[in-house]
Amino acid sequence: MMSRVQKGLIAGVAATVAVSLLEIPNMFLNWFDPFQGVIASMIGMPGNLAVGWVVHVISGVFILGPLFAVLCPRLPTDTPETKGIVFAVGAWIIMMAAIVMFGNYRTFTAGAGFGTFAWLLITHAVFGIVLGNVYARLVARDKRMGATIIGGAHAH
Repeated sequence: MMSRVQKGLIAGVAATVAVSLLEIPNMFLNWFDPFQGVIASMIGMPGNLAVGWVVHVISGVFILGPLFAVLCPRLPTDTPETKGIVFAVGAWIIMMAAIVMFGNYRTFTAGAGFGTFAWLLITHAVFGIVLGNVYARLVARDKRMGATIIGGAHAH
């Protein structure tokens, strides 16, 4: 049986991969400022997408995944996907506040503006949906395996 944090790490990997797959076409088609570029600009390394990718992966897997696992039972909705959305939108709000407080006012290019904010919100919502779904599946799998191994009772 895995701990909640381990389940959160695995769910964080799945959610980070899902969002990365959405972000890759955006980087080449230049619809909006790439998320990795926003992150790089925020930490004072504008244009360094490699740093943005590293921070993106570390944040999604090692920070947001485990944090979701800890907070999931306390989140105010009923389904794992909506819990994930609530969590990810909260992360988006914190990120936006950090950009306003600590980032450069040029973090977003003049042409991007609202579109980039909306894109970041949408990708965070997708992150939350995948995070919640994968985490709930791992929890359900552990419950099934625990019931099978222990004969219907959970070990304490």
